[in-house]
Amino acid sequence: MGNDITVKSYKVESRITSRFAHTTVKSSVVNSGSGAQTIGFNVQIPKRAFITNFTMNVNGITFIGSVKEKTVARNLYAQARARGKAAGIVRANSLDMETFKTEVHVPASSKVEFELHYQEMMERKLGFYQHTLHIQPGRLVPHLQVDVYIFEPKGIRAVETPNTLGEHFEGITKVVQNKDKVHIVFKPTLQQQRKCNNCTESAVDGVFTVRYDVERESNVSDGHFVHFFAPKELSPLSKNIVFVIDVSGSMWGLKMKQTVSAMEAILDDLTMDDYFSIIDFNHNVRCWSEELVPGTSIQISEAKNYIKNIKPNGGTNINEALLRAVQMLLKASIQGLIDPRSVSMIILVSDGDPTVGEIKLSSIQKNVKRLMREEFSLFSLGIGFDVDYDFLERLALDNRGMAQRIYANHDAAEQLKTFYSQVSSPLLRKITVQFPEDSVTDVTQNHFDKFFKGSELVVAGKLKDNITYFNDITLLEAESDLQEMDTWLSQHEHSFSGFARQMWAYITINQLLAQRSLAPTAAKKRRITQAILNLAVDHQFVTPLTALLVQSEDAQERLLADSPRDPKQGCCSGLPSHSDFWICPAVENDPHFIVHLPKNKMDVCFNIDSEPGHILNLVSDPGTGVVINGQLIGSKRVVNHKRNTYFGTISVSYKPEEVRVDVGTNGIDVKDGKNHHSFSWGATVTLTMKGVKVSILKDSEVNVTVDDKISLMVLLHRVWKKHPVNVDFLGFYSPSNNQYSTQVHGLIGQFANEPEVKVFNLHEGSDPKKKEANMKVKGNKLSVTRGWQKDYRSDKNKGSEVYCWFIHNSGKGFIDGHYTNYIVPSLDSFLPQL
Repeated sequence: MGNDITVKSYKVESRITSRFAHTTVKSSVVNSGSGAQTIGFNVQIPKRAFITNFTMNVNGITFIGSVKEKTVARNLYAQARARGKAAGIVRANSLDMETFKTEVHVPASSKVEFELHYQEMMERKLGFYQHTLHIQPGRLVPHLQVDVYIFEPKGIRAVETPNTLGEHFEGITKVVQNKDKVHIVFKPTLQQQRKCNNCTESAVDGVFTVRYDVERESNVSDGHFVHFFAPKELSPLSKNIVFVIDVSGSMWGLKMKQTVSAMEAILDDLTMDDYFSIIDFNHNVRCWSEELVPGTSIQISEAKNYIKNIKPNGGTNINEALLRAVQMLLKASIQGLIDPRSVSMIILVSDGDPTVGEIKLSSIQKNVKRLMREEFSLFSLGIGFDVDYDFLERLALDNRGMAQRIYANHDAAEQLKTFYSQVSSPLLRKITVQFPEDSVTDVTQNHFDKFFKGSELVVAGKLKDNITYFNDITLLEAESDLQEMDTWLSQHEHSFSGFARQMWAYITINQLLAQRSLAPTAAKKRRITQAILNLAVDHQFVTPLTALLVQSEDAQERLLADSPRDPKQGCCSGLPSHSDFWICPAVENDPHFIVHLPKNKMDVCFNIDSEPGHILNLVSDPGTGVVINGQLIGSKRVVNHKRNTYFGTISVSYKPEEVRVDVGTNGIDVKDGKNHHSFSWGATVTLTMKGVKVSILKDSEVNVTVDDKISLMVLLHRVWKKHPVNVDFLGFYSPSNNQYSTQVHGLIGQFANEPEVKVFNLHEGSDPKKKEANMKVKGNKLSVTRGWQKDYRSDKNKGSEVYCWFIHNSGKGFIDGHYTNYIVPSLDSFLPQL
């Protein structure tokens, strides 16, 4: 992680056999510095992949992984942690990837070797399988190589290697191919890796992509079979679509703009044989057309004009909107408007939980399922993290559809369009894949509601002993031919043996996980859970119910790789998480200020040791008319001769429009001139007034945006009501790209104009875990300590550690003046000039 870390080698190898990929990432790293330091290993893997193993060798001591039931792994890990012999492996979510991250603190000259294995099944979308590898070595590497081996027994139809790493690497990837095998190599030299001729930074940081398609076939290995079904030259069936679009206040801004952009392209894709309508909803439900209409150019033009004029506001009535959509399809069916051979679907686009009408999620699920016909499907698209994605997924799976999370960023429109393109060309309905009687067992799903163009149906299972396999192309005698094929695969460098067995388990576990989420009773859920556990442990897959325990050979030191947390919501939608100012009030201490300085590439922390009742100015900007203040509250009693303080109220005032938002631990007050609105933390509400948007997420957070230029988030922390000391408190987060005026000041506002900071004279401190140094800032020379504080945005309970340089004495020398200069008389007071 430091400049004197040397990466000796970084190698990625994928072996894909009949659409099933086994990927290995290896890295050899040396601490070439003069002292002990931390070495990190970060790998991004696809979310659909199952980790199968992780090993680590530190100076000859090997740590070996094994998949265990989650409770068992956690207990063993806890035992090691109690002895001080444990470390965590962090797994976090992003777009379509998951980050696997571990760190190890080692002495000088140490050598560490990391090796991660994961497996996944390739999904065919829009006519191709796409295999992506995130290549991020972090620095120049003498031996950097990516190998992708593909083996498809019945032939490879097409291979593409688009240069997704950038123009810098044009022409470096090599492809060797014959009828059934492909070897793809990416092996840049040390010089080719450099960002420029004399640069010491690596240009290798991105996605390596391989796209391919195959001839169709079945495959057999290790007594298991996999059958692939993707017919060609079928004409698309006509479709009947009701688009159900959330237009509540939380969709205001970029989300709505991207949704409208996507809908315009989607509407253009409709044909005259297709029927459609649009329902938009907030606290009310509106229909663009009460009946399905054909996709003529006139109707499409009118529909586009309608969605362009939507103004998001109000609450979210998902239940009534979906029931109205089902009723519209039912009416069209009864009236004979729907071709019996056509496909009828509802596509729901939403970014939040229900707040109006029926808000109980299980009741909404039951209401929709009760009204839906078997020939109708529901597809759910959840925008951002404010939405309960698990609910949307259950809703879709319960009604023969699927769900997808859409990330609320600049390419949300492309994500929406890509999803639609995958379901826009249905080719078949009600498909059943049948096998000869008494020939197979343990067959995965073989009944499918729909088949879409460019996709593929996959069925796997076990072959019974002493039978002749039923493939139309090849007959295999079970005993002799299966053994011969497995032996051949084990010797074949383009493949790995046992792939069919692993692929069958992979498909079965994913289908059981889907069934588990829809289990009607606790008893059935327990049975499914046990089946998943048995398969996952037997096949060594890290799933949501299992964990990877990595331990040294003597079992004394342990690491734990648990399933990643997929949060329902994230911080500050649309705001960059890499360059924030934030205040994190920890439960144990006074308000912790953490200031990220992007130009200096560091975080600086300080505490404010003040008194309950004091109001501290955080941001004071006469130029924009914005002032943000926080009032302190105290703990219930004095501990160690000190009463801890926390933020109990955060107030945001926008003076030009006389709007004020007071966020407290008991509720939220919004004042608009003479109007006064009060909300409890039990509501999810969005309202916009005079350039100020306020979004309240139930029992969690409040986001405030002023004039599209200044944004902040207030996070609610609840504690046990009977706790003898601690009280409920608030955290405040604000991004550094807020567009303040040049007059901005305050404890946090002053750092909008980032000062130059220099850290030098790094040395050991009184605490061996915390380095000490000197800092030069604003003409002052300070003594600082390397430590960490908590950021509670992604995990409200435990928080995540942020390493920073800690300024002592309430930030003296780092902030302008003394902290008492920032105490103001009222919650809407500007800061007097210092």
